[in-house]
Amino acid sequence: MRFQLLGPLALADGPDVVVLQPSKPVILLAALLLHANSTVSAEYLQRAVWGEDQPATARAALQTCVLRLRRLFTKHGVTGTSIEAVPGGYRITAGPPTLDLLGFRDQVRRATALAGDPEAELYTLKDALSLWQGSLLANVRSDVLHRDEVPRLSEERLRAVERVCDLLLGLGRCGEALVDLWTATRVYPGHERFHEQLIEALYRTGRQSQALAEYRRVKGFLLDELGVDPSPSLRQLELSILRGEDLGAGGGSGAGGIREAEGTRGAAGVRGAAGAVGALEPAPATLDPGSTPQGVQGVVVPLPASAPVVGPVPAVPHFTGREAEAAAMAARLTAPPPPDAGGQRPLTVLVSGAPGIGKSALAQHVAHLVRDSFPAGRLLVRMTRADGHPRTADEVAAEVAAALGSGRAGERALLVLDDVVDADQVRPLLTSPDLAVVVTSRMGLGGLIATHGGWVHRLTAFTEAESYTLLLAALGTERVEAEPRAARHLASLCGHFPAALRILTARLLTRPGLRLGDAVEWLGDDPLARLTLTDSPDHSVSGLFDRALGRLDPRLSEAFLRIGSGPPELLGGTGSTGGPEGAVRKGSHPPVPEDVLEQLADAGLLEDGPPGPYRIHDLLRAHLRRTVRIRNRRTEKV
Repeated sequence: MRFQLLGPLALADGPDVVVLQPSKPVILLAALLLHANSTVSAEYLQRAVWGEDQPATARAALQTCVLRLRRLFTKHGVTGTSIEAVPGGYRITAGPPTLDLLGFRDQVRRATALAGDPEAELYTLKDALSLWQGSLLANVRSDVLHRDEVPRLSEERLRAVERVCDLLLGLGRCGEALVDLWTATRVYPGHERFHEQLIEALYRTGRQSQALAEYRRVKGFLLDELGVDPSPSLRQLELSILRGEDLGAGGGSGAGGIREAEGTRGAAGVRGAAGAVGALEPAPATLDPGSTPQGVQGVVVPLPASAPVVGPVPAVPHFTGREAEAAAMAARLTAPPPPDAGGQRPLTVLVSGAPGIGKSALAQHVAHLVRDSFPAGRLLVRMTRADGHPRTADEVAAEVAAALGSGRAGERALLVLDDVVDADQVRPLLTSPDLAVVVTSRMGLGGLIATHGGWVHRLTAFTEAESYTLLLAALGTERVEAEPRAARHLASLCGHFPAALRILTARLLTRPGLRLGDAVEWLGDDPLARLTLTDSPDHSVSGLFDRALGRLDPRLSEAFLRIGSGPPELLGGTGSTGGPEGAVRKGSHPPVPEDVLEQLADAGLLEDGPPGPYRIHDLLRAHLRRTVRIRNRRTEKV
């Protein structure tokens, strides 16, 4: 049995891994493993488990936690490792084979001893870094550990990553170094050493203009965010590039260049941002001033690029539908903690589904339903930029911490994390017991639910009744009930898709004299062309789908276009939902791998069947076929 600490706290037995559910015994285990083979004082363990304001019975409760942890060991078959009571505290014994943190440190020591052999040192360091499995202690809800221990461990990893990139640059493998450095500079924007390495790697691979642009970008960040100039080594690197100097293996900052001393300021900045997450305080109630209409009829209009990243949750006017989902979410967010949870609640409610299905509107609506249960405030956090690229976890964490401020201790706050791209964006924000979190995402985020628990609400298209109710709310009872059959036909042409219905109602409101019966014929001629706002082309069904396809890996996007323009049996079904264009002899197309279908379903682009295990919404299928036809026309020989 092996303890995994470099990520969510887990127990591994060969290929089998059990991620432990958040609890006080799990906090205790993490605190002991972080100081394995040393005596950990009872006072420190109490602070780790209960924080600075400990109950009067903390000493007795700690003993109960130890008993529960020992029972946990028995349950999972942990042998050869025990928790010892020693004078002044407790101790757990482990070694490199049984604790990944010790294994990592052992490999780093081995790498240091291989300093004369760069290839061997590089291989050993990469082997050490492979032990890191995600966000540190993601399932350990302890402000003390995230404040005091996580930054220290993160610094150990950053030093190893820096050295790996130094070695790659020293060996002339600059292209390989770029892969790691692009990620590192975006995740740790204040870490100057990574920027220095990235600029050098770009220059040495013949991309001088990109190298200088990266220098200007990091210089602007340091001045705007930290009020400081770039380090002397960064400034010298810029001068070397401008002069066209050779920055080969021995000439730049790569293999033997400036390392830890120059990187200190940037690393400290990262620690400050990351540490702030573990100490999130509630916000004053004035953070929620009321409603700022940003949506209509239960579907949120995309916010402009200038909108704040973190701000009060706006109201959704005329919200309709989703009654069952809204009631269930409200009940879960306001429910008291389970009796055996030690006062802790599962923090996460995930709302997932296709683009334009109404995830954001539902989350914001529920946030207003539960306003009285979150006196410390409710914040909407935009997790993607205007161009669709994800914001980094550190960036979001720092802004959330600043927005929540010092607040009133012990009162709960609610975060709505909107349009999350992956689980690592969310985990650093789940460290405070005073925070409840609603996540909206096109992705399934199964890994987040596995590590942190919570509930999932996967949205599909409206029912016929919900669509009709939306039309009543948006267009008015008199107009809709004068032509109820036409209204239902319009909803059907929209596929009961919330975004399509929103665009349709906006267009009909601007043409109050148009009969709904005439609108049926008008919309039916070309739904994709009609479902757009002429004065705001970004608000269109086709644009929405194009942006969703743009987020996919190119190989997945190509596979999806093939599925959408091909016969139904590519999805595992036997019936045709695509009309004559889909009537292709079964077996004439190669099957689509199951993992591709699963990834597309996880991205919200495939729905559950029938027929077959998967299906594509009719509007999305029409868009895919149109996209393929347009692309084919462009490539036809004249």
